[in-house]
Amino acid sequence: MRIVIALGGNALLKENDPLSSEVQRRNLQQAMKELAPIVAKHEVVITHGNGPQVGLLALQSSQTQGLKSDPLDVLGAETEGMIGYLIEQELRHVLPPHKECATLLTQVEVNASDPAFEHPDKPIGPRYSAEEAGPLQGQRGWTMQNLNGRYRRVVASPRPIHILQQNVIEQLLSQQTTVICAGGGGIPVVCDAKGQCHGVEAVIDKDRVSALLAHQLGADHLLMLTDVDAVHESWGEADSRRFRCIAPAALSDYGFADGSMGPKVQAAIDFVEASGGTAGIGPLDKAQALLEGEAGTRVSGDCKEILWW
Repeated sequence: MRIVIALGGNALLKENDPLSSEVQRRNLQQAMKELAPIVAKHEVVITHGNGPQVGLLALQSSQTQGLKSDPLDVLGAETEGMIGYLIEQELRHVLPPHKECATLLTQVEVNASDPAFEHPDKPIGPRYSAEEAGPLQGQRGWTMQNLNGRYRRVVASPRPIHILQQNVIEQLLSQQTTVICAGGGGIPVVCDAKGQCHGVEAVIDKDRVSALLAHQLGADHLLMLTDVDAVHESWGEADSRRFRCIAPAALSDYGFADGSMGPKVQAAIDFVEASGGTAGIGPLDKAQALLEGEAGTRVSGDCKEILWW
């Protein structure tokens, strides 16, 4: 089978973890052990987030005296390379010697007139107190948003419309190479009438890109691995229930938080409706069970009625 696996932020950083390469490498060691049985048997593409990492680089870049801060597309490329390197190295440690893997810097086209550029809402970087956020907003011109009592910088997150390296990814997969790509949603670019592409100030949602990539590649499955056991109806409420299997049209009738489960649910719906494949949302440590429909939430046109755990 051909499978796209989107790694949630918890694969790299746990709650309150320091943002260091040593901590991320240690977390990835366990994550790659969980993925190894799937990667060893199937054609696999791995994507990942980069929100904390790209935000930290942006902060560091802006503090360099006499130098203009690097744009987000360049910072996105830096984090995609760094995180991809860590994933690739730890994955090689747990795969059979004959199984190849490669990291690919991936450009993702967006529409220059996407309304997201006028309404930034994608959180990146560290969390700040109100006292810290005010000066950062004034001095650097950042848009800051209050998220559960802590502030984070928010940037534009336009919808992805095309993955430029799709053919390269296909070629690597045909050579039985596991591909690590579209990290952090890929490097956002806009393309002109001549076909020339240029980077833009944005960070694309990783789950949206993963759904688009899975569709473009004709994947059988899209797995979104996160730190929750399944998609919940009425998350946090006493009467909350966990979806086991649900069709995309039925899932569309429920509401989910924009900043957490909402993008994953919409990505699952988009992929299943566009391709007829199956999407799964569930915990990283049960990736194999999620693929088999024995854990998490399965989104499929074959789910004729809603099943609950």
